[in-house]
Amino acid sequence: MKIAVVVHGRFHAFDLTRALLKRGNDVTVFTNYPRWTVTRFGIPPDRVRSFPLHGVLTRAMARISNWTGRSFESWTHPMFGRWAVRRLRGESWDVIHTWTGVSEEIYRSLASARSLKLVMRGSAHIRTQAAILAEEQKRVGIPVDHPGQWMIDREEREYALSDRIIVLSTFAYNSFREQGIPASKLRILSLGTETSAFQPAAEIIEARRVRILSGAALRVLYVGSISFQKGLADFRHVIEASSGCFQFRFVGQVTSEAKATVASLMNRAEFLNKRPQRELPKEYAWADVFVFPTIQDGYAVVLAQASAAALPILTTANCCGPDLIREGRTGWILPIRDPETLLNQLRWCDSHREELAEMVTAAYSEFRTRDWSDVAADFENLCKAELEALQPTHV
Repeated sequence: MKIAVVVHGRFHAFDLTRALLKRGNDVTVFTNYPRWTVTRFGIPPDRVRSFPLHGVLTRAMARISNWTGRSFESWTHPMFGRWAVRRLRGESWDVIHTWTGVSEEIYRSLASARSLKLVMRGSAHIRTQAAILAEEQKRVGIPVDHPGQWMIDREEREYALSDRIIVLSTFAYNSFREQGIPASKLRILSLGTETSAFQPAAEIIEARRVRILSGAALRVLYVGSISFQKGLADFRHVIEASSGCFQFRFVGQVTSEAKATVASLMNRAEFLNKRPQRELPKEYAWADVFVFPTIQDGYAVVLAQASAAALPILTTANCCGPDLIREGRTGWILPIRDPETLLNQLRWCDSHREELAEMVTAAYSEFRTRDWSDVAADFENLCKAELEALQPTHV
C-alpha cells in the first residue's frame, strides 16, 4: 500500500513508519522534524518530507506560551496542515494517516481523494481530556495545561472529516463512545515497543529478585513527562506519606506547572532529566516496580517499555494499563486520584517480597510485549479491511 503518515512531531509515527516499510509498504512520513533526525530512527531520507521551520517556530511559541499563558496553536497547527496539503497533492495515496490537530486542512482539501482517511487521536476524546484536566486544575489549585475551546472545536471537525478515528486503548475508545461517536467510526490500534531493546538480560532479573528478597528499600521508578496529568499530585502524597520506605526515581521533563511541586520533593526523590530512548533500558534495570498514576492517557508507551523490562506495574484505568496488565500477575490497575490506594499497594509490595519477586519472574518468562512489527501488521490489516469496506463510497 502507498501510505502517507502526517505528524507534527514524532509521537509513535516514526516507529510505525519504519515497521511498515520493513513489511514492504510504500510509506512517506511528513513531519516538522529535520530529515537528518528522522533518519536516525531507521527511515531512509527519500521517505521523509520535512518542514523543519515549523518545528523551530512551534518550540519557540511553546516557550513564549509558558511565559505569557497565550496559546499559538490556532496559528501553528493550520500552518502545518496547509504545508502538508501542498506536499500531498499531485500523488495518489491508498491511505492518509494524520494526527489530530493538523488534519482539518488536509481532509477538507483532499475530500474527494480516493484514499482511506485516518485520523490518529493519542489521548481520550478531547472533550473528555479537557474535562478531566479542568477537574485536576480545580483539585490542585494550580493552572494545568488543558485543551482550549479552539482546539476542541477543531479536533471535533477532524473527527467528522475522517473515514475512521484511530485510538490506542480501550479507555480512549470508551471515551469516544461516551461522547456519541459510533463504534463503526472507531478502531483501536494497540502500540508496542522495541522488545529487544527493553527486555533485560537474565542477570538483571536475578539482581532484581535478590534485591527485592534482601529487604532493601524498594526502588520505585516513573518515566515520562512530569506533570499533573500524569498523576503528580497523587505521587506527591505517596512520597510524603511513605516515610522513606522506598527509593523514588523520576526520569523525564518537568513541565512548568510542576516545577514548584518537584522542588518541594527534591530531598525525598531523585529527579533525572529526560533521557534518549536508547538510555532508558538502564533506568528500567535500576527499578523494582514501575508506577504510572496518570489521570488521562491514550496509550503511554512507557508502560509497554516497563512491561518488556519485566517490572511489576502500578497504573490507573485511564490509559492502556487494562489492555496490557494481568491484574495481580504483572501489575495492578488502580483508580485515578486515589493516592491512599496507590500507597497501600506499594506497601503490599514491601510486605510481600516473595510474591513480588515471583511477579518479576513471571513477567520475564511468560508474557510477551507487542513489538512494532506486530503494530505494523495490525495497521496494515486494518487499512486493507477499511479500504475494502469503503470501496463503494470511493468509486
